[in-house]
Amino acid sequence: MKPENQNFFEKVYEVARLIPEGRVTSYGAIAKYLGAARSARMVGWAMNGSGKYDDVPAHRVVNKAGLLTGKHHFDGTNLMQQLLENEGITVVENQIVNLEKHFWDPFKELG
Repeated sequence: MKPENQNFFEKVYEVARLIPEGRVTSYGAIAKYLGAARSARMVGWAMNGSGKYDDVPAHRVVNKAGLLTGKHHFDGTNLMQQLLENEGITVVENQIVNLEKHFWDPFKELG
């Protein structure tokens, strides 16, 4: 991995660690907060590699429509959904119900 990507990934993890329990954000929202609005896919790659860190709640990062697009990167068939449901978030057919209620925008929350 290129050093600049590693640095970006670390910044992504720092933001992800701040997502409160029971809330979610999107790949794009993290990218925008980091000043790289067109790098949502790179945020996804970072989340994919976050498994080596126990303190990065990757299950709280979804796509802009609230779809659990990263669920195949979790052990078991429905682990991502189970983790979200344990935090009080309803998921139906791999999509968060009432996304607006649960959405955490780092740009607004962190300034």
